[in-house]
Amino acid sequence: MVEAGSGRVETLLLEGELGERELGQVCEQLAGRLLRGVRQVVIDFSEVAHLDYRGVRPLVARVEGFRRAGGDIKLAGLSPYLAAIFRAAGAHDRFEMYPHMNDARAAFALSRAPFV
Repeated sequence: MVEAGSGRVETLLLEGELGERELGQVCEQLAGRLLRGVRQVVIDFSEVAHLDYRGVRPLVARVEGFRRAGGDIKLAGLSPYLAAIFRAAGAHDRFEMYPHMNDARAAFALSRAPFV
């Protein structure tokens, strides 16, 4: 996992095959960020080949925690296969999903932009 940060939005770049244990580690990192005051996170799945559906439910719990704290977690780079895993796990409507991490990061900026 590679981390990239810029401004107020942090990005987690995941790669490889993610089992339940690896997704648990991602959830722990998200919890740590929330405790440190990070409220906007993009998780980029563009380099992920497979993920264990059992790790999706803890991710849902994390996004709910971020939202209660006034933030959000957005997903990016999900292949049709990974999107199907999220759908099968019942989480497809729990996250905002974007084709590229830059789109997800921009969505945070748009949500903060004042309306004229």
